[in-house]
Amino acid sequence: MKSNDKMIAGICSGIAEFLGWKTYHVRTIFFMATLLGALGLIIYTILNFVMPNSNNDYLA
Repeated sequence: MKSNDKMIAGICSGIAEFLGWKTYHVRTIFFMATLLGALGLIIYTILNFVMPNSNNDYLA
């Protein structure tokens, strides 16, 4: 993940990198999901605890 692409927790940036998408596409999806009943915020919060950091040395 590009460190300068991280806004809050880097969730959208990490997902975008994994999928090969642009970061703003993922952020737009989360924003729209948040407007449609806070689903995006709930998923973002869960992913914040579940997704590993980009600097995990234990996987190497």
